[in-house]
Amino acid sequence: MAELVAQGERPEQRWRRVLPAGLPVILGRGMGVWDVPWDQRISRRHARLTLRGNQLLVELLPEARNPIYYRGQEVREALLRPRECFVIGLTTFTFLGELAHSSIPLGEAIYRQVFGPNILEATCFSNPDRRLEVLSRLPEVISQAADQLQLCSALVSMVLAGIPCAELVAIVRMGDRQGPSSQSEDLRELPPVETLYWDERRIGFSCFQPSRRLVREAFHQKQTVLHIWQRPLAEKPLRPIPDLRETIPWTEDPKEGTPSAQPGNAANAQTSPEFTAVEGLDWAFCTPIRGKVSASWGLYVAGSWPRWSSMGDLAQLVQALRAEVKFAEIVAATVGALRDLRELERRQSLLGQFFPQRVLEAVAVEDPDVVLAPRETKVTVLFCDLRGFSREAERHAGNLMALLDRVGKALGVMTRSILQEGGVIGDFQGDSAMGFWGWPIAEGSWMASVCRAALKICREFETLRSQPDSPLAGFRVGIGIATGQAVAGKIGTDEHVKATVFGPVVNLASRLESLTKMFHVPILVDEATAQAIREEVSPSVARVRRLARVRPYGLEQPVEISELRPPAHEDPLVTDEHIRLYEEGLDAFLAGNWQRAYRLLRELPSEDTGADLLIAHIVQHGRTPPPNWDGIIPCLSK
Repeated sequence: MAELVAQGERPEQRWRRVLPAGLPVILGRGMGVWDVPWDQRISRRHARLTLRGNQLLVELLPEARNPIYYRGQEVREALLRPRECFVIGLTTFTFLGELAHSSIPLGEAIYRQVFGPNILEATCFSNPDRRLEVLSRLPEVISQAADQLQLCSALVSMVLAGIPCAELVAIVRMGDRQGPSSQSEDLRELPPVETLYWDERRIGFSCFQPSRRLVREAFHQKQTVLHIWQRPLAEKPLRPIPDLRETIPWTEDPKEGTPSAQPGNAANAQTSPEFTAVEGLDWAFCTPIRGKVSASWGLYVAGSWPRWSSMGDLAQLVQALRAEVKFAEIVAATVGALRDLRELERRQSLLGQFFPQRVLEAVAVEDPDVVLAPRETKVTVLFCDLRGFSREAERHAGNLMALLDRVGKALGVMTRSILQEGGVIGDFQGDSAMGFWGWPIAEGSWMASVCRAALKICREFETLRSQPDSPLAGFRVGIGIATGQAVAGKIGTDEHVKATVFGPVVNLASRLESLTKMFHVPILVDEATAQAIREEVSPSVARVRRLARVRPYGLEQPVEISELRPPAHEDPLVTDEHIRLYEEGLDAFLAGNWQRAYRLLRELPSEDTGADLLIAHIVQHGRTPPPNWDGIIPCLSK
C-alpha cells in the first residue's frame, strides 16, 4: 500500500495516511482524515491527491489560497514518484509509494527486562521541561480527536516528540489471549497483534511488524517490558555477552517488579538470522495502556543501538532507556485515564437523553449495571401522542424535512417536561413519546411530578399552537397516564442504550391516550393514578375529575377513567363546584338515573367538553338506560 506522510514545523505536527488506490482524496484543513489542522496557510480544500499505480498525482484546487511547491518550483500539478515530496505552506508531504511489507523473523531477544514501579520511581527525567510540555497537551489531543485514527496519529507524534531516541512508535492492540503461554511458544500460536497506527522519525523503514512476543509479555506482566535484539551481522558483529547478573540486579520472578535479565544463546545469536530485528531496529519496549476503554491498547517504542554502544554496554543502554520508559508509562496512564473519562462523559451524555439528572448522579457514583438493572416494580407510565400530524403531513407534502423538524421540536417539548420532572424516557413511537416514574430510583411519591409534567406539556402546546409562526402551530397532544406493577430496566449495549418498561400498565396508558379523542379532553388517568393524586397531590398542583367507566378496546376489565385538570387558579373554566356537579351526574348515570344525570350535566358550562360524551350517550338512548345496564361504556375501536 502507498502512504503519504505530512510533517509540520514541530515534531508532533505529523501524520501518516494510507492512500486509496484510484480514489481521489481532498487535502486541506477540516477535511476529516486528510485534515492538516496545524498549518494556517493550507486552505480548507487545497489539493486533490490521486494514486496512479506507484505514482501520486497532486493537483492544486481553484479555492486554494497558497501554491504547491515541487522540486523548489511553484506548480499547479505534479506527478510524484516514491520518496518525493511536495510542500504547502510550512508542511512537507512525502509520498512513500508502494512498500513491500515482508518481515524479517524475530527470534529470542538477547535481553529482557520488566520495569516495575520501584525502578521507575527511582528514575529521574532527562529534559523534563520538554516532556512536561508534551504531557500537558494530552487532554486537548484526546478531547479533540474525531476518531480513532486521529487519536492514534496524535499520540504517536507526541511520543516521538517526547522520546528523542525512538526511531519508531506505534499504537498496538492485543488480540484474544489463547494458545500456549510459555516463552518458547511458536510464533504462529501467539494471539494476533494489530497495529492501529505507526510512524517513524525519519522516512526509511519499508515495513513494520511489532514483536508479538514482546507485546504479549507486556500485557501478561501488566508492566512495561523491554526486549533487545542483536544488530544484523553485516552491520555490527557481536562480542560475547557478559554475565548480566554482574551489571544488573537479577530476579528469578519478574512479577517482583525488579528487572530480570534473561540472556539468550550467544552462539546461536551470532549465527542464526532469526536473532535479528526488523529493518535494523535493535530494541523495543511495550507499555500497556491501562483503563477500561484502552485495556487492549499498548505503546510500542523501538529504536537502534546508539553509535557509542556495544554489547558490553548493554547495562548502560538499559539505564539510558529507563527515563524513556518512565515517560511512556506516564503517557499510557494519562491516556488510559482520559479516555475512560471521555467515555464516561459520552455515556453520561447518551444517558442524559433518557434519564433525569438525579439518575445520572447515581450512575456516576454507583455501578450503572446495578442501578439500571431490570426489576419488577410499581411505576406510573405517561403516554403522549402528537395530534394533527396526518393533517400537517398532507398540507406540507412538498417539504417533509421541515415537517420532520417540527415533529422533532414537538417531541422535544414532551421529553424535556418528563425529564425535568424526574421521569425516564422509555420509548419513541413515531410522533409519540413514553415516559415513566418509579425506576431506577423510587424514593417517596412521584405523583406530583407526573402531574406537573403532563400539565406542562399541555400548557406549552396550548400556548404555542395558536401562534402561526410557531413550529407547534396546528399540533395538539393527548396524554394517557396509568399506574401499576411492571418490569422496568435498561436493555441494549453502552452504545445503544434504551430504558424501557414492560407490562399491562403500558398498554393501559396507551389506551387511555387514545380515549382522550373520544372524551375530548387532553389528559386521562386510570383509577389507581386518580386515587394517588387525591391522596398525595395538593389541589394547588393538580385536580382530578371522574369521567366514566369504560371497557377499552382490546381489554377485558372495565376501567374507571378520570380527567387530570390544572389547579383551580389556572383553570377558571372548570371550578371545583363544576367538578362536584359532574361527579354527581356521573354517579346518577352509573346508577341508571339518566334523567337526573342529564339535568346535572346540562348545568355545566357549554365549553366544558368533558361532559359531551355522557350527554351524547344519554340522548342517543332516549335518556333511558339499556336493559341490564352495568354502568360501563364499551369502546369499539382504539
